[in-house]
Amino acid sequence: MRNKFIAVLLIAAMTIGNVAAQGNDAETFPLPSELEPDVNFWLSIFTQYSTREGALHDNRFLGVVYEKVDLPENVSRRQRQRIADRRRQHYKGILQSLATGKRTALSADEQRVLGFWPDDVTNKELTAASQRIRMQLGLSDRFREGLIRAGRWRAHVETEFTRLGVPLALAALPHVESSYNPAALSHVGASGIWQFTRSTGRRFMQVDHVLDERNDPFLATTAAGKLLAYNYSLTKNWPMAITAYNHGLAGARRAMRQHGDTAYAEIMREYDGRTFGFASRNFYVAFLAAKEVDQNQQKYFPGLVPEKPVQYSSYRLQAFVPADELATVLNVRQRDIARHNLAIQATVWQGSKHLPEGLEIRMPADMLDDSLGNLIANLGDDAFFDKQLPDLFHTVARGDTLSQIAATYETRVSTLVALNSLRSSNRIRAGQEIRLPAAGPAPVVVAAAPPTTVANIPVAPVAPVAVAEPATPEDSMSANVEPGADTLTGEISELFGSLQASLLSDPSDYSVAGDKSIEVQPLETLGHFGDWLGIKTQRLRDINGLAFRSPVAVGQRVKLDLSSVSAEEFEALRTQYHRQQQDTFFRNNTITGITEHEVRRGESVWILSLRQYDVPIWLFRQYNPELDLGSVRPGARLNFPVLVRNDAG
Repeated sequence: MRNKFIAVLLIAAMTIGNVAAQGNDAETFPLPSELEPDVNFWLSIFTQYSTREGALHDNRFLGVVYEKVDLPENVSRRQRQRIADRRRQHYKGILQSLATGKRTALSADEQRVLGFWPDDVTNKELTAASQRIRMQLGLSDRFREGLIRAGRWRAHVETEFTRLGVPLALAALPHVESSYNPAALSHVGASGIWQFTRSTGRRFMQVDHVLDERNDPFLATTAAGKLLAYNYSLTKNWPMAITAYNHGLAGARRAMRQHGDTAYAEIMREYDGRTFGFASRNFYVAFLAAKEVDQNQQKYFPGLVPEKPVQYSSYRLQAFVPADELATVLNVRQRDIARHNLAIQATVWQGSKHLPEGLEIRMPADMLDDSLGNLIANLGDDAFFDKQLPDLFHTVARGDTLSQIAATYETRVSTLVALNSLRSSNRIRAGQEIRLPAAGPAPVVVAAAPPTTVANIPVAPVAPVAVAEPATPEDSMSANVEPGADTLTGEISELFGSLQASLLSDPSDYSVAGDKSIEVQPLETLGHFGDWLGIKTQRLRDINGLAFRSPVAVGQRVKLDLSSVSAEEFEALRTQYHRQQQDTFFRNNTITGITEHEVRRGESVWILSLRQYDVPIWLFRQYNPELDLGSVRPGARLNFPVLVRNDAG
């Protein structure tokens, strides 16, 4: 059907044909004709539908828009859901009626709906369409706000992308991700204008309870450029590098293996990956639409005036400094510092942490009487510290585990369990405050004694000032009001979705193939597989013909016994294991670049990785995913990530 499909769009005529006329852009970011209706759909969502309107449409063929739905002002999410459900049921009934073969004596609505489809549409296809009705909330007002906000950082984005060799057109991606809102936070914890998850962000930035550099548009832009360049180095084309930014490298590479490296239309239409949901399927075409608007702002939003960048004075701290001392010497409020240094976490403003050594402070030059460096030099010697304040408590964030918390603070799970009187190391909740060793044992509450509160010296907490209202999942391109609809991380359980989102930059294939086999990855043993499968290791040796105690090699394929757990459960346990390993590593290490090494006679990949470049084999393989570790010959060119050890926070 797809070859005969005629897209119909219920909007004023709009075309992106001029995109193809932009020279190299059309080659760098190709648009197959089959996907033009999809781009046009997102153009309308970004420029013609406001957040008080929705498009009721087919979720696979976006050119089919059944109705424009007007929403009351200040409507709640639940009310919007009810409105959408009502209209969805209306069109579902029409499609199901047509699917009985009805083609004559049609009502006006039936005739209109049938007209969206080819003349030879089958009853089966209409039945399937009745299950694909979705409502997309409009975003034109938010997109316009994003174009205005983007002016603050656009020059920096272009400078960094030029330096990193990334196409400047990718500056349009934050319009899809966050509307250039630094306060944007997704339901899976992705944060900032580039919507980095914690795990992916830690590869390139400091993300902890002192600094969360994902929220700093300047630092996050550099990290996004590095990530996009890394994606491109593995996919070799920008459409799939962009898709991988949302869906993950492993899934993008699986789609390319199944359909072809440049079969973009087939991948977006036909790839049936378990977590390749609506957002991932539409990420590239939404980017193309955002790029068109970004490059032709006056055409779509006449009279729009982007904000001008702030002229900053900056200085890199040479020691640990209390935030209140810095505010005093600069003659500004802590809130003013927070507004222009969005990476700084609440722990600093609350006084439980100092501004860290090495942090580059940024302030508008017109707010200061002198340069930052000169003003900070006026601090007294007693305002500089050579050590950070010790951590006393940790507030549990979504996705935290006690083992991860223990690794972060270099302590043991058993110590945390004892200090916090936990009944189980597996039962902690988001928002819970975990006492750390530096805080000592919890005070003993004496019977009949009045309750007491242990607190720091009172310091008025100063939260960073948001430049806009925080975005929610419904404010993004994946926003919809469809029960059970595809979300940012896929269509299966929330657990596996969050795990997959945490490994977006890992190209390793952790999936179970159709023949119930897997490819062995670094850090894995038969013992791991047996544990995740709930069977004895010997059973795996038997079905794979492996001798007793013979190890499995990285890249080897191993058949599984899935009699006790499902493939999905196995994949979730496997992915969780690798996420924990990588999270622990990237709490202490950050990737700053890539270096290429040409193999010489007598050199070993293992020795090069572990001794010369100090890179674990699992990370080396992520930068060389197609390499057969057992047959590396002289002259081969290998990529090694450049790592720096993070200073203790």
